[in-house]
Amino acid sequence: MYSIKDVERLSGIKAHTIRIWEKRYGLVEPRRSSTNIRYYTNEELKKILNVTLLNKFGIKISKIAGLSADELRQKVLDLANDRSEEEVQIESLVISMIDLDKMRFERILNNCVLRLGFENTVVKVLYPFFKKVGILWQVGAINPAQEHFISNLVRQKIIVAIDGQSRALKPDSKKFLLFLPEGELHEIGLLFYSYLIQKAGHDAVYLGQSVPMADAVSVNAGDPADFILTSSLSLASTEDYQRLLSNVRDHFPDPTIVLINEVANATDLSIDDKTLVNLSLEAFKALL
Repeated sequence: MYSIKDVERLSGIKAHTIRIWEKRYGLVEPRRSSTNIRYYTNEELKKILNVTLLNKFGIKISKIAGLSADELRQKVLDLANDRSEEEVQIESLVISMIDLDKMRFERILNNCVLRLGFENTVVKVLYPFFKKVGILWQVGAINPAQEHFISNLVRQKIIVAIDGQSRALKPDSKKFLLFLPEGELHEIGLLFYSYLIQKAGHDAVYLGQSVPMADAVSVNAGDPADFILTSSLSLASTEDYQRLLSNVRDHFPDPTIVLINEVANATDLSIDDKTLVNLSLEAFKALL
């Protein structure tokens, strides 16, 4: 159940415009709760997302209103295949996720990789897509099954890309130890950084999700890393990030620490000059 404000936030279309679409063209028919509050269902949300996408790329609402559900879906598929704009691909991926449509999701993603290359697909399509997934999660528009479905598909793509890299290290290669703190499960970003590290000819030791600090220390003891990479999407405040970085530094006193999150008020973190926070992707690639 989505309020009109939820739909406005997800689609980018003003509530006033959505009401006009309803009254003038009958595009959707909102329900009413027991307290007479209008709400929209999953199917209506998907339709509005599809309509919004077609309208953004020049198809008039009056023409869209005359399309059947199958015709509307086909138009969006055609647009995703024909147009190169990242926005089209992102919206199409969202609809594929809501429908749990694996074949469509993979077709869109593969087309992006062919056209943009793998790195640009991650940065220009998947990063914004996952930001939108975050909004969908916030308003309850997707359930855990949908989020896990899509995350695992993307995870598989990144692992395949990692496997395709040469294992030869460059002469001045550095060693990177990558792990998520205990309780942290969102690893897509960290996996992508592992791909970048190995592509640049460095050694990446990837420990994965929810790693106890003592275990990470144990792995690092024999052949210490030059860099420690970590991330957390569950932390809510600068103070939480401060505690995380202090904990990592206490256990790893020598390596450079890289926190790959975008942290608000990062300048307030009292950290040493070997702890890098809010390092842009381009700056990280320059470091490599």
